[in-house]
Amino acid sequence: MILPDQSWSADDILAHLRSIGVAENLTGMARFGINTATALGIGNSELRPLARKVRKNHERALLLWKSGIREARLMAAFTGEPKKLDIDQCRRWAADFDSWEIVDSVADLFAETPFWRELVDGFAEDDREFVRRTAFAMLAWSTVHLKKEPDATFIAYLPLIERHASDPRNFVKKAVNWALRQIGKRSMSLHAPALALAEKLAASPDRTARWIGKDAVKELTDAKQLERLAARKT
Repeated sequence: MILPDQSWSADDILAHLRSIGVAENLTGMARFGINTATALGIGNSELRPLARKVRKNHERALLLWKSGIREARLMAAFTGEPKKLDIDQCRRWAADFDSWEIVDSVADLFAETPFWRELVDGFAEDDREFVRRTAFAMLAWSTVHLKKEPDATFIAYLPLIERHASDPRNFVKKAVNWALRQIGKRSMSLHAPALALAEKLAASPDRTARWIGKDAVKELTDAKQLERLAARKT
């Protein structure tokens, strides 16, 4: 048996994915809101180790994405090279988004591009549910991974969160909430303004904004979270 390595082509990876797919897994995936229309039934616990073995390859990732297969697109997200993506390619991929799972995996990749802020701004104003979700998933990922980004960058995004906190669509509101919580947990300097916004939303007459705010307040006032932030500052 040939073991996966960085020499594998997109066709090699696709053939391997088809060989290990388990159709019986699709029902369980669907229960978690995963779009299984093109899925082979392979979990991330198998895909991520495979991605580490075949390593990153930009051109191959583009070919994997074009296949339209769920697992191949996740492999494209895991093995794409953010510095080689161009902004139009990101927008084309976003137009294909049909699942929160794909969005959240690709958002991590997009958040490492040099033009990530332009993508966030554009995606947030897009009316398509999964594209708008991408903006806030990117913000959530960015607060964790972009260690050198100044806190001021994320404070500046709080008005964007407030503006879209009334979007009632499930996959948008959860991402808006995620972004707000992650910003508030990044540092002590971000905690106060994020908590202030969360408390404002919690008092909103809008049902969606109120849910986002209350859930964020709960996490941002959790004793363990506060201890972690204080320890980080020290």
